[in-house]
Amino acid sequence: MTTAPRRTILAILFVLIGCWSIPGTSYGQSGSSDSARDPSPQSAAKDDAARQHAFELYDSGKFVEAMPLLEDYSANHPSDIVVKERLGFATLAYAASLKDSELRKKTRVRARYIALEAKKLGDNSGLLQVILDVPEDGSEPSFSNRKEVDDVMKAAEADFVRGDMENARDGYLRALVLDPKNYEAALFIGDVYFKQHIYGSAGEWFAKAIEIDPNRETSYRYWGDALSAMGKAAEARDRYIQAVIAEPYNNNRSWMGLSQWAQREKVNLNWVRLQDKSQVVRKDDKTTNITLDADSLKKKDDPSGSAWMIYAMNRALWQGDKFKKEFPAESSYRHTMREEVDCLHLMVTVMTEQKDFDDKKKNLDPALLQLVQLDKSGLIEPFALLNRADNGIAMDYGAYRSAHRDTLYRYFDEFVVPKAPQ
Repeated sequence: MTTAPRRTILAILFVLIGCWSIPGTSYGQSGSSDSARDPSPQSAAKDDAARQHAFELYDSGKFVEAMPLLEDYSANHPSDIVVKERLGFATLAYAASLKDSELRKKTRVRARYIALEAKKLGDNSGLLQVILDVPEDGSEPSFSNRKEVDDVMKAAEADFVRGDMENARDGYLRALVLDPKNYEAALFIGDVYFKQHIYGSAGEWFAKAIEIDPNRETSYRYWGDALSAMGKAAEARDRYIQAVIAEPYNNNRSWMGLSQWAQREKVNLNWVRLQDKSQVVRKDDKTTNITLDADSLKKKDDPSGSAWMIYAMNRALWQGDKFKKEFPAESSYRHTMREEVDCLHLMVTVMTEQKDFDDKKKNLDPALLQLVQLDKSGLIEPFALLNRADNGIAMDYGAYRSAHRDTLYRYFDEFVVPKAPQ
């Protein structure tokens, strides 16, 4: 089955502009780095009745009705960034309601053009970026490689945009009968129930989507939203963690729910940012350059200088013969999880085995102290995969997740995400 990389309407509707059913959340309040930012309305426009009416329609999900009002207002106020952004999204929503495929494409192109105009005005929100992700030719993602299923899904999407929830749900159900492994069909049925504030049923369908594909983040995140709406903060925390575990590298979208949850519960995520004090560059088969931070070597009673030196020297070995021995099937060197874990563990060992380490550790970088704690807790592998990932390390994630999903969860549960206050 060929599926859409993200839901063209609902992923924005329920995440980027906020799940309005959840107390304490609204458009633009996400703590995620790629969340939507609703630029504050210009003070001169706050009391404009036409603008306010268009926004009321938009905020209630009546995007198609809001579109012509936003278009008229934007024509007379071309510098209003908020109106321009919302017009772009409303136009994108309108495209989904059209039956003619060519007209849908042209309308999606129009939505993207409006978003580009907003970008020129200085808009850089997550919502705008989703609109800009529309291909330049306006082409649509497919929900299935079977035309029958894809047509049913797109018809259901059009019903959803028009606010016809019953027909939308019936359409998604028909698609799921035709293709029981269609992730989006199960996900979108849950979305309909969510929109209708039937959160228990929404969760059941999000669970069904997870059964179809446990390694996609959206259903976990949407389920977390439903649980949050029900006031079940601890259970929502679990689903948001699972969303990140499913897809930690997908442009921060999987982190959005967790960030919003932390914001609502007034807790801070413990994300260790280990600043490298060494650099290793392999020039050719015989030459590797190691650069160390001079300041860290000069500090007395600070064991980190020698530790970073050991880290760098070990990485240099990995970039040479060690990688070839450990990964004989790979044709060229890449930075691996195994290498990073080996180097981090050796660095911790060098630090902690130094004389009077307990006295010296008060001078240590707090991130390195946390690294010591992670190593002792057996959580250095999740740390390497999630906090130290690059393109090479990311290639190891899928296999590790399959074998050690419980360890990844323990890393978040015990170290990264505080429990919700009672």
